[in-house]
Amino acid sequence: MPELPDILAYLGALEPRVVGRTLERVRLGSPFLLRSVSPPISEAAGRRVERLSRLGKRLVFELEGGLRLVLHLMIAGRLHWRPHGAKVGGRGGLAAFDFEDGSLVLTEAGSKRRASLHLVREDGVSDFDRGGLEVLDSDLAAFRAALARENHTVKRALTDPRLFSGIGNAYSDEILHRARLSPARLTSRLTEEETERLWHATRGTLGEWSARLVDDARKAFPEKVTAFRDGMAVHGRYRKPCPVCGTPIQRIVYAENESNYCPTCQTGGKLLADRALSQLLKSDWPKTLEELEERKMR
Repeated sequence: MPELPDILAYLGALEPRVVGRTLERVRLGSPFLLRSVSPPISEAAGRRVERLSRLGKRLVFELEGGLRLVLHLMIAGRLHWRPHGAKVGGRGGLAAFDFEDGSLVLTEAGSKRRASLHLVREDGVSDFDRGGLEVLDSDLAAFRAALARENHTVKRALTDPRLFSGIGNAYSDEILHRARLSPARLTSRLTEEETERLWHATRGTLGEWSARLVDDARKAFPEKVTAFRDGMAVHGRYRKPCPVCGTPIQRIVYAENESNYCPTCQTGGKLLADRALSQLLKSDWPKTLEELEERKMR
Protein backbone atom coordinates (compact mmCIF):
# COMPACT_ATOMS: atom_id res chain seq x y z
CA MET A 1 0.00 0.00 0.00
CA PRO A 2 1.39 3.44 -0.85
CA GLU A 3 2.36 5.11 2.43
CA LEU A 4 3.15 8.68 3.44
CA PRO A 5 6.40 9.04 1.40
CA ASP A 6 4.71 7.52 -1.67
CA ILE A 7 1.63 9.73 -1.36
CA LEU A 8 3.83 12.81 -0.99
CA ALA A 9 5.70 11.76 -4.12
CA TYR A 10 2.41 11.47 -6.03
CA LEU A 11 1.40 14.92 -4.77
CA GLY A 12 4.74 16.37 -5.84
CA ALA A 13 4.37 14.90 -9.32
CA LEU A 14 0.71 15.87 -9.72
CA GLU A 15 0.83 19.47 -8.51
CA PRO A 16 2.56 20.94 -11.60
CA ARG A 17 0.36 18.82 -13.86
CA VAL A 18 -3.12 19.41 -12.45
CA VAL A 19 -3.25 22.29 -9.96
CA GLY A 20 -4.79 25.27 -11.70
CA ARG A 21 -5.98 23.02 -14.54
CA THR A 22 -9.55 22.06 -15.36
CA LEU A 23 -10.69 18.50 -14.84
CA GLU A 24 -12.47 17.89 -18.13
CA ARG A 25 -14.13 14.64 -17.11
CA VAL A 26 -13.81 11.46 -15.06
CA ARG A 27 -14.07 8.20 -16.98
CA LEU A 28 -14.80 5.12 -14.90
CA GLY A 29 -13.54 1.74 -16.03
CA SER A 30 -14.98 -0.12 -13.05
CA PRO A 31 -18.33 0.45 -11.33
CA PHE A 32 -16.82 -0.69 -8.04
CA LEU A 33 -14.41 2.24 -7.73
CA LEU A 34 -16.96 5.02 -7.10
CA ARG A 35 -18.37 4.73 -3.56
CA SER A 36 -20.50 7.87 -3.44
CA VAL A 37 -23.67 8.86 -5.28
CA SER A 38 -24.33 12.43 -4.21
CA PRO A 39 -23.10 14.66 -5.66
CA PRO A 40 -22.94 12.68 -8.91
CA ILE A 41 -19.47 12.21 -10.38
CA SER A 42 -20.54 14.20 -13.44
CA GLU A 43 -20.47 17.36 -11.29
CA ALA A 44 -16.69 17.13 -11.07
CA ALA A 45 -16.34 17.75 -14.81
CA GLY A 46 -15.36 21.25 -15.86
CA ARG A 47 -14.06 22.28 -12.45
CA ARG A 48 -10.59 23.64 -11.81
CA VAL A 49 -8.29 21.86 -9.33
CA GLU A 50 -7.47 24.49 -6.75
CA ARG A 51 -5.27 22.40 -4.51
CA LEU A 52 -4.08 18.88 -3.74
CA SER A 53 -3.77 17.55 -0.22
CA ARG A 54 -3.24 14.34 1.73
CA LEU A 55 -5.48 12.82 4.39
CA GLY A 56 -3.72 9.81 5.85
CA LYS A 57 -3.10 7.58 2.84
CA ARG A 58 -5.76 9.32 0.76
CA LEU A 59 -5.26 11.88 -2.01
CA VAL A 60 -7.69 14.79 -2.03
CA PHE A 61 -8.35 16.84 -5.18
CA GLU A 62 -9.85 20.13 -4.05
CA LEU A 63 -12.07 21.35 -6.86
CA GLU A 64 -13.56 24.80 -7.28
CA GLY A 65 -17.07 25.18 -6.00
CA GLY A 66 -16.36 23.27 -2.79
CA LEU A 67 -16.24 19.76 -4.26
CA ARG A 68 -13.60 17.23 -3.24
CA LEU A 69 -12.44 14.04 -4.97
CA VAL A 70 -11.11 11.68 -2.31
CA LEU A 71 -9.01 8.81 -3.67
CA HIS A 72 -7.74 5.85 -1.64
CA LEU A 73 -5.33 3.58 -3.52
CA MET A 74 -5.49 0.80 -0.91
CA ILE A 75 -2.95 -2.00 -1.43
CA ALA A 76 -2.62 -2.32 -5.19
CA GLY A 77 -3.90 0.96 -6.65
CA ARG A 78 -1.38 2.95 -8.66
CA LEU A 79 -1.42 6.21 -10.65
CA HIS A 80 0.01 6.80 -14.12
CA TRP A 81 0.36 9.95 -16.20
CA ARG A 82 -0.65 9.23 -19.79
CA PRO A 83 -1.33 11.21 -22.98
CA HIS A 84 -4.69 12.97 -23.09
CA GLY A 85 -7.58 10.57 -23.66
CA ALA A 86 -5.63 7.42 -22.76
CA LYS A 87 -7.76 4.31 -22.58
CA VAL A 88 -9.07 3.18 -19.21
CA GLY A 89 -9.90 -0.32 -20.31
CA GLY A 90 -7.65 -3.30 -20.10
CA ARG A 91 -6.49 -5.35 -17.20
CA GLY A 92 -6.60 -3.38 -13.97
CA GLY A 93 -7.90 -0.12 -15.44
CA LEU A 94 -10.24 1.62 -13.01
CA ALA A 95 -10.53 5.27 -14.06
CA ALA A 96 -9.04 8.17 -15.99
CA PHE A 97 -9.09 11.82 -14.99
CA ASP A 98 -8.73 13.94 -18.13
CA PHE A 99 -6.91 17.26 -18.13
CA GLU A 100 -5.90 19.44 -21.04
CA ASP A 101 -2.29 18.21 -21.11
CA GLY A 102 -2.78 14.58 -20.12
CA SER A 103 -4.82 11.96 -18.35
CA LEU A 104 -4.26 10.58 -14.88
CA VAL A 105 -5.01 6.86 -15.09
CA LEU A 106 -5.77 4.71 -12.05
CA THR A 107 -5.01 0.98 -12.16
CA GLU A 108 -5.25 -1.75 -9.58
CA ALA A 109 -3.34 -5.04 -9.77
CA GLY A 110 -5.02 -8.33 -8.92
CA SER A 111 -8.66 -9.35 -9.02
CA LYS A 112 -9.83 -7.65 -5.80
CA ARG A 113 -11.17 -4.13 -6.21
CA ARG A 114 -10.32 -2.23 -3.03
CA ALA A 115 -9.35 1.21 -4.30
CA SER A 116 -12.08 3.77 -3.72
CA LEU A 117 -13.16 7.15 -5.07
CA HIS A 118 -15.60 9.52 -3.39
CA LEU A 119 -16.93 12.86 -4.58
CA VAL A 120 -18.03 14.89 -1.57
CA ARG A 121 -18.64 18.45 -0.58
CA GLU A 122 -16.01 20.29 1.40
CA ASP A 123 -17.57 19.56 4.78
CA GLY A 124 -17.64 15.83 4.03
CA VAL A 125 -13.84 15.38 3.86
CA SER A 126 -13.56 15.12 7.64
CA ASP A 127 -15.52 11.87 7.50
CA PHE A 128 -12.39 10.21 6.08
CA ASP A 129 -10.06 11.45 8.80
CA ARG A 130 -9.03 8.50 10.99
CA GLY A 131 -7.48 10.82 13.55
CA GLY A 132 -3.90 9.56 13.41
CA LEU A 133 -1.00 11.77 14.47
CA GLU A 134 1.07 13.44 11.75
CA VAL A 135 4.45 12.44 13.13
CA LEU A 136 6.51 14.81 10.99
CA ASP A 137 4.57 17.69 12.54
CA SER A 138 4.50 16.34 16.08
CA ASP A 139 6.59 16.73 19.20
CA LEU A 140 7.69 13.93 21.51
CA ALA A 141 4.85 14.52 23.97
CA ALA A 142 2.17 14.08 21.29
CA PHE A 143 3.93 10.97 19.98
CA ARG A 144 4.12 9.45 23.46
CA ALA A 145 0.43 10.23 24.05
CA ALA A 146 -0.56 8.48 20.80
CA LEU A 147 1.42 5.37 21.76
CA ALA A 148 -0.24 5.31 25.17
CA ARG A 149 -3.81 5.41 23.84
CA GLU A 150 -3.95 1.63 23.39
CA ASN A 151 -1.75 -1.30 24.37
CA HIS A 152 -0.63 -2.99 21.15
CA THR A 153 2.56 -4.36 19.73
CA VAL A 154 4.60 -1.43 18.52
CA LYS A 155 4.28 -2.68 14.92
CA ARG A 156 0.50 -2.65 15.14
CA ALA A 157 0.46 0.74 16.84
CA LEU A 158 2.57 2.38 14.13
CA THR A 159 0.30 1.03 11.39
CA ASP A 160 -2.98 1.91 13.13
CA PRO A 161 -4.40 4.94 11.26
CA ARG A 162 -6.30 5.99 14.38
CA LEU A 163 -2.97 6.44 16.17
CA PHE A 164 -0.52 7.46 13.42
CA SER A 165 -1.18 8.85 9.97
CA GLY A 166 0.30 7.45 6.78
CA ILE A 167 2.45 4.60 8.15
CA GLY A 168 2.01 1.09 6.79
CA ASN A 169 3.75 -2.25 6.66
CA ALA A 170 6.90 -1.26 4.79
CA TYR A 171 7.97 1.88 6.59
CA SER A 172 7.04 0.51 10.03
CA ASP A 173 9.65 -2.23 9.42
CA GLU A 174 12.24 0.41 8.56
CA ILE A 175 11.31 2.56 11.54
CA LEU A 176 11.59 -0.30 14.02
CA HIS A 177 14.96 -1.39 12.64
CA ARG A 178 16.31 2.13 13.01
CA ALA A 179 14.88 2.32 16.52
CA ARG A 180 16.37 -1.11 17.39
CA LEU A 181 13.02 -2.33 18.67
CA SER A 182 11.22 -5.64 18.24
CA PRO A 183 7.98 -5.41 16.24
CA ALA A 184 6.41 -7.59 18.96
CA ARG A 185 7.31 -5.26 21.84
CA LEU A 186 4.21 -3.99 23.64
CA THR A 187 3.76 -0.25 23.70
CA SER A 188 2.93 -0.34 27.42
CA ARG A 189 6.40 -1.76 28.13
CA LEU A 190 8.39 0.84 26.23
CA THR A 191 10.73 2.87 28.40
CA GLU A 192 10.96 6.63 28.05
CA GLU A 193 14.30 6.25 26.29
CA GLU A 194 12.86 3.68 23.85
CA THR A 195 9.86 5.90 23.12
CA GLU A 196 12.12 8.84 22.35
CA ARG A 197 14.29 6.61 20.17
CA LEU A 198 11.19 5.45 18.31
CA TRP A 199 10.02 9.03 17.80
CA HIS A 200 13.36 10.05 16.29
CA ALA A 201 13.42 6.90 14.13
CA THR A 202 9.89 7.53 12.86
CA ARG A 203 10.57 11.14 11.95
CA GLY A 204 13.94 10.29 10.43
CA THR A 205 12.71 7.37 8.34
CA LEU A 206 9.61 9.11 7.02
CA GLY A 207 11.39 12.40 6.47
CA GLU A 208 14.35 10.95 4.59
CA TRP A 209 12.30 8.63 2.37
CA SER A 210 9.78 11.40 1.66
CA ALA A 211 12.54 13.77 0.58
CA ARG A 212 14.11 11.10 -1.62
CA LEU A 213 10.89 10.06 -3.35
CA VAL A 214 9.61 13.61 -3.81
CA ASP A 215 12.93 14.55 -5.40
CA ASP A 216 12.64 11.58 -7.78
CA ALA A 217 9.05 12.59 -8.60
CA ARG A 218 10.23 16.03 -9.71
CA LYS A 219 12.32 14.34 -12.40
CA ALA A 220 9.70 11.86 -13.64
CA PHE A 221 6.20 10.78 -12.71
CA PRO A 222 6.41 7.88 -10.18
CA GLU A 223 4.99 5.15 -12.41
CA LYS A 224 6.30 2.23 -10.36
CA VAL A 225 5.43 2.79 -6.72
CA THR A 226 6.46 -0.24 -4.68
CA ALA A 227 6.81 -1.25 -1.05
CA PHE A 228 10.18 -2.84 -1.80
CA ARG A 229 12.83 -0.24 -2.54
CA ASP A 230 16.58 -0.30 -2.96
CA GLY A 231 18.15 1.13 0.15
CA MET A 232 15.66 -0.32 2.61
CA ALA A 233 17.28 -1.97 5.60
CA VAL A 234 14.90 -4.84 6.33
CA HIS A 235 11.60 -4.66 4.45
CA GLY A 236 11.56 -7.13 1.58
CA ARG A 237 15.06 -8.32 2.49
CA TYR A 238 14.28 -11.74 4.01
CA ARG A 239 17.49 -13.76 4.48
CA LYS A 240 19.63 -10.93 3.14
CA PRO A 241 22.27 -9.45 5.48
CA CYS A 242 21.34 -6.65 7.84
CA PRO A 243 23.17 -3.50 6.65
CA VAL A 244 24.23 -2.80 10.25
CA CYS A 245 25.42 -6.16 11.59
CA GLY A 246 25.24 -8.63 8.70
CA THR A 247 22.74 -10.97 10.38
CA PRO A 248 20.24 -12.55 7.94
CA ILE A 249 16.93 -10.67 8.05
CA GLN A 250 14.01 -12.71 9.37
CA ARG A 251 10.26 -12.26 8.95
CA ILE A 252 6.87 -13.13 10.36
CA VAL A 253 4.11 -13.63 7.80
CA TYR A 254 0.48 -13.07 8.77
CA ALA A 255 -2.54 -12.61 6.51
CA GLU A 256 -1.45 -10.22 3.74
CA ASN A 257 1.25 -8.52 5.79
CA GLU A 258 4.64 -9.41 7.13
CA SER A 259 7.15 -8.07 9.64
CA ASN A 260 10.80 -8.03 8.62
CA TYR A 261 13.41 -7.60 11.35
CA CYS A 262 17.01 -8.20 12.33
CA PRO A 263 17.31 -10.64 15.26
CA THR A 264 20.63 -9.15 16.36
CA CYS A 265 19.69 -5.47 16.17
CA GLN A 266 16.08 -5.75 17.33
CA THR A 267 15.30 -8.88 19.36
CA GLY A 268 18.49 -9.78 21.16
CA GLY A 269 19.07 -12.80 18.93
CA LYS A 270 15.61 -14.25 19.50
CA LEU A 271 13.50 -15.48 16.58
CA LEU A 272 9.93 -14.22 16.73
CA ALA A 273 7.29 -16.92 16.38
CA ASP A 274 5.51 -17.11 13.06
CA ARG A 275 1.90 -17.88 14.02
CA ALA A 276 1.32 -20.57 11.42
CA LEU A 277 4.71 -22.28 11.53
CA SER A 278 5.18 -22.06 15.30
CA GLN A 279 1.77 -23.63 15.89
CA LEU A 280 2.63 -26.38 13.44
CA LEU A 281 6.11 -27.09 14.79
CA LYS A 282 5.31 -26.33 18.45
CA SER A 283 8.31 -27.40 20.54
CA ASP A 284 10.39 -27.85 17.40
CA TRP A 285 10.16 -24.14 16.59
CA PRO A 286 13.72 -22.71 16.77
CA LYS A 287 14.09 -19.98 19.37
CA THR A 288 17.33 -18.45 18.10
CA LEU A 289 19.05 -17.86 14.80
CA GLU A 290 21.71 -20.40 15.79
CA GLU A 291 19.05 -23.11 16.27
CA LEU A 292 17.54 -22.20 12.91
CA GLU A 293 20.89 -22.52 11.14
CA GLU A 294 21.59 -25.86 12.87
CA ARG A 295 18.29 -27.29 11.65
CA LYS A 296 18.96 -26.11 8.13
CA MET A 297 22.25 -28.04 8.17
CA ARG A 298 20.63 -31.32 9.28
